[in-house]
Amino acid sequence: MLEDFIRQRPNDPFPRYALAMEHKNAGRLDEASKMFSELMGSTPDYTATYLHAGNALVAMGQVDQARRVYESGIAACLRSGDTHARGELEGALGGLPPSA
Repeated sequence: MLEDFIRQRPNDPFPRYALAMEHKNAGRLDEASKMFSELMGSTPDYTATYLHAGNALVAMGQVDQARRVYESGIAACLRSGDTHARGELEGALGGLPPSA
């Protein structure tokens, strides 16, 4: 159903985000991560993407990449004025182990 919605509204980021979340919640982290990455590339100011993209990367053991995603998300939040998502991203970033 989401794939049909994506075809009908290809410029709307929400259906792509929702499908990526479905993959993430089903444990298909590689698929979710790929979709989140595509969404961040095509719609960089869609701030909801960054937290879940980073969380998927953390779950896959890619902490340094997750750190970069969280930092990019914070920058997107600053551009768009999204203080709620910014706070969530800062919390997630602060919860990561120090980089090597």
